[in-house]
Amino acid sequence: NIAYYWKQIAKRVTKVLSPEPFYYPLDAVLEWNRVYGSRGFTQYQCVIPRAAGAPAVREFMVRLTKFGAASPLCVIKDCGPEGQGILSFPLEGTSIAVDMAVSPEIHVALPAVLAPRAGAAAATATDAAPALFRGIEPQAFLVHPQVRLVAGRWPAPGADEIAASPGAIARLGGDASRGAGTGTETGTGTDAGVGIGTQVEVAGTPFAVSGLFEAPGTAMHAEFWMRLDRLAQLTQRTTRSCVVAALGDAELDDIDAFTASRLDLESIAMRESDYYARLGEFFAPIRLLVFVTAVLISTGGALGGVNAMYAAFSSRVREVGTLQALGFSRAAIAVSLVIESTVACVAGSLLACLLALAALDGIAIDFSMGSFGLAVDSTAIASAIAAGALLGVLGAVPAIARCLVLPIPAALRG
Repeated sequence: NIAYYWKQIAKRVTKVLSPEPFYYPLDAVLEWNRVYGSRGFTQYQCVIPRAAGAPAVREFMVRLTKFGAASPLCVIKDCGPEGQGILSFPLEGTSIAVDMAVSPEIHVALPAVLAPRAGAAAATATDAAPALFRGIEPQAFLVHPQVRLVAGRWPAPGADEIAASPGAIARLGGDASRGAGTGTETGTGTDAGVGIGTQVEVAGTPFAVSGLFEAPGTAMHAEFWMRLDRLAQLTQRTTRSCVVAALGDAELDDIDAFTASRLDLESIAMRESDYYARLGEFFAPIRLLVFVTAVLISTGGALGGVNAMYAAFSSRVREVGTLQALGFSRAAIAVSLVIESTVACVAGSLLACLLALAALDGIAIDFSMGSFGLAVDSTAIASAIAAGALLGVLGAVPAIARCLVLPIPAALRG
């Protein structure tokens, strides 16, 4: 850097220059990109606002180094205020461009089981459940920004260690919320707390949990992570499942053209969302079964609610007749009964939501092809309240019609 800076002694030189050496100075070094190895690289660019100050720039570089993404080439520019031209700086601050190697990964399902507590019976092969494992390298955290370490640390090189997510722990019958932090409690069954130091047997080999991570809303929220080289050794694989890269300013067509020209790689390019969408098609029959089951249960519940409303209001025919005799209009009585019905149904929905939060939220349901988790989130609670309100309105209509259709003398006799 010093030599490149002082090769021009004068601060300003005016001359005609070809665009290639000005915009692409590294091309003067033949095939300079090979310094990153056969895996290639991806470039990450960002602008840190001036208001964040120099500490933010330093923290950015420290984190890159911590993740193992330190680059032999890093371009730092001091950007001034945005101007009127089309080549103006995008934001006043510090622009950083870092070339980083891409992230090769292995995705595989392996039998895993929590190691038994002291004095408990040893786990057998039949106790093991298939769990998803992802072999990663340090740069994986740069192409998977959804992942967040909540306790401990990432697996160390050369160590039999794994990082665990809540979904993966639940898959084995454990509970990450009871073992988060520095606890070392182990066990089997749904009461097993999983924390730092917990032993997990993966394909018969014991691994220690070195960290707990979260990636809400993604498939990674139900995975175990370990070092790529260790997973390759464990599975005796010499190939990789995929190579994940951040596109940045590039287009998917650029990656597609590269993979099409490299037939020796036997790979195709697709967006990560499309990749998981194709995997999701495999579970279409399961989703259909769940949907049909939910419709049947909801229909039964709705009919039961309507029947309960009809029985409750039909027994109040004399009360409705008395109100009419006192001068209350049928419309006022109908509105009062609808409000009463709606309040009762919404209260029942809230009670059901509280019970679901206490008993069902976060539970993992296993089936032959994998597992899924139950989440009682804000959307589910809002849907339940809306369904209760709708049932309160529509369910009261037949009963109200039964009460108000009778003449006042007949209602008083009833």
